[in-house]
Amino acid sequence: MIAPDVGRGIGTDDCFRILHVSTGNVCRSPITERLTRHALNDRLGDLMASGLIVESAGTWGHEGAPMEANAETVLADFGADASGFVGRELLDEHVIRADLVLTATRDHRAQVISMGHSAGLRTFTLKEFTRLVRAIDPATLPDPRDEGVVERARALVRAAAALRGWLLAPSPDADEVFDPYGAPITFFRSIGDEINQALDPVVTALTGIPTHH
Repeated sequence: MIAPDVGRGIGTDDCFRILHVSTGNVCRSPITERLTRHALNDRLGDLMASGLIVESAGTWGHEGAPMEANAETVLADFGADASGFVGRELLDEHVIRADLVLTATRDHRAQVISMGHSAGLRTFTLKEFTRLVRAIDPATLPDPRDEGVVERARALVRAAAALRGWLLAPSPDADEVFDPYGAPITFFRSIGDEINQALDPVVTALTGIPTHH
């Protein structure tokens, strides 16, 4: 384990940190953060999911701000917890600690990678990561029951990074989640659905447990 651990913080061996990044950290990244937590807890239970830490921040983050009311409504639609959220400006330390950075757009991805910290190997747009994850054979990943969900998550990121140059986006916009800031609730709901659909295969790949339908 040489390359993927470069620039990672101390004491991260027992957990795996997922960082969701958007612009203001009041719409897209809070929705994505809380939907990820909800899905992980749903499939793993609180105890098993505790090794996976899910956070978010914004490249122009509204430090200390609550999430948008429409974002809270979208999370309530999914039964996810919106409480206690506080917006954050994206800092070097967030990127250094993260094992996986998932961004709303390619611009956000470029901004995270430009911060350094060997972030290129573990930073993807959400939809890009979904596309890569769908192409990975789950049988090639560590069994979460034997080796734990953290080891599986690390292996998944390495496999996705290795595939990236081979599996290109069908169109430039295919990897983007558009900003609903200031839009009506109907647009927020469509963005929430889009994020939820993109997260589903990611959570399945991370946990080895498919959605309960």
